[in-house]
Amino acid sequence: MPQYPRYVHHADTLVAASGRALNHVTVADAELGHLTLDDIQITQQSLRDQAQIARDAGYTQLAQNLERAAELTVVPRDEIIAMYHILRPGRSDYAQLMALAARLEHHYHAPICAQFVREAADVYHVRGMLRHPDAL
Repeated sequence: MPQYPRYVHHADTLVAASGRALNHVTVADAELGHLTLDDIQITQQSLRDQAQIARDAGYTQLAQNLERAAELTVVPRDEIIAMYHILRPGRSDYAQLMALAARLEHHYHAPICAQFVREAADVYHVRGMLRHPDAL
């Protein structure tokens, strides 16, 4: 069971997405330009551990947010930006949102995020926030 704060109780096991150990990610390396984005990106496992800590403490909504974030760690950054634009109200029609949900679920193995997008599509539909399929 992970303990909180993780950087105190599990510092020896924490790594960035690059595989670099947390205790080797330093301000000095940042100042010298020796870090990449992957050196400061949290891993999927760290987010899942944080979700479990939140869930155990009774913070269900925070746990769900952390689980969605964990799923998104495998999605390329440019795809995340594209998803952001697709999800903005009035930018997509229902079919485009369903296609995004399918891509999340089947290509990125992100079922929680896929369900979130499906729910958003349904809300957008009810509230008239979808782009009409014939609109430019």
